[in-house]
Amino acid sequence: MGERLKKLNLDKKLLLFTAIGVFLGIALFSGTAGALKATDTGEFCSSCHIMESAYESFTSSNHASLYCNDCHVPNNSLVEKLPYKAKAGMSHMYMNTIGANQIPKVLHAKASSQEVINNNCIMCHEPGLQNINHDSKGNCIDCHRTVPHNGGDYRPTEWFEPKQFHFADLNKKGKE
Repeated sequence: MGERLKKLNLDKKLLLFTAIGVFLGIALFSGTAGALKATDTGEFCSSCHIMESAYESFTSSNHASLYCNDCHVPNNSLVEKLPYKAKAGMSHMYMNTIGANQIPKVLHAKASSQEVINNNCIMCHEPGLQNINHDSKGNCIDCHRTVPHNGGDYRPTEWFEPKQFHFADLNKKGKE
């Protein structure tokens, strides 16, 4: 009978440790997923003073419904996104603390960032790109550098007025 109690006690401990492990796993996963999502937002990015003007111009652009990392980190897979985001985050933490005196007055995307941004532009706008000739430049940023930062909103004022904006009729061009 003594062995039976020991085995029952051992089973209870195993069950308890399993339940605690599952709970901690779920909590860790949820916390990590929440942290990853929170660090994608413009509010998080603008918490560093160097990004305040970029965030202000972004919030008034036609891309304001997106997260910063919809454009600025790879989005085709978590395998690419997580290491890129971790490296960029470590770099930003360094630059905003120890390397603060090295921050330039004007921020420009590095070549690796430009490639990611360009790929994300294409991923979102690919259906429209099939209708327009884009042979003039090497990548999206060459022509659309100010979208969505620095007032790169190319919509006319009529766009914002109900029933006032009409797309141009391309067939009329040659007839006038």
